[in-house]
Amino acid sequence: MAYIGNIPAESYASFETETFTVSATANYTLSHAVTNENEIRLVINGVVQQPGSGKAYTASGTTLTLSSATVSGDVMYAVYLGRALQTVNPPNASVGTAQISSSARTTNLLYPAFEAQGSAEQTGVDNAWTKLNINTEVFDTNSMYDTSTYRFTPTVAGKYNVYGQVGIYSNTNYQLQIPNLAIYKNGSNYKYSANNEGNTNYPNERTLNITAVLEMNGSSDYIELYARANVISGVPVFETVATISNFGAYRIGE
Repeated sequence: MAYIGNIPAESYASFETETFTVSATANYTLSHAVTNENEIRLVINGVVQQPGSGKAYTASGTTLTLSSATVSGDVMYAVYLGRALQTVNPPNASVGTAQISSSARTTNLLYPAFEAQGSAEQTGVDNAWTKLNINTEVFDTNSMYDTSTYRFTPTVAGKYNVYGQVGIYSNTNYQLQIPNLAIYKNGSNYKYSANNEGNTNYPNERTLNITAVLEMNGSSDYIELYARANVISGVPVFETVATISNFGAYRIGE
């Protein structure tokens, strides 16, 4: 059988019935709260009673009020046609990701992301890789980026898109020859970008960008951003400042 929308969880359902211990009273307590008397069918001595104010009975919450008191020997029961909506908290740790639609899962739990910027320029050594001091978080959804080690260690396994940017120049004007920017994984160069400026007309500065997709194990894998520059004279300077540097990553899937 075809359905529009979600397939029903049950193929049939029965209505709950409650039988009362009758006494000479017009006031009874229901086992389940209802919005009003229309949510129960009340039967006394085999006769269905008419609900409503000025009729046989009214109900609200768990209070059932008859227009006339019952007498000893009466048989009375109610059939619950509906119940008042109530807020129910599921038991702790009773719901897992398998019970939640993928589109409704908490983004920052399953898809951690961060971006950070630097706060001051760094001086490097000619033709040597230097870890960039990206120490100011723009955002960090799961607190997985360390601003003291400049390292991102996600605790959710999966594929991550990683990106970075930095400006590079020599402290002697127009002496920059080969600037590099690299993504390091677990302390090793994973991927790097480079500009070879040739042997003449050296530039004063270059801004490099890099991006890569990495597999992270969700426990020990970590990434860092490194830079290197070959200068004709002077020493390389890395512009790890907010206006020109960034380092970030976000999970894109399993």
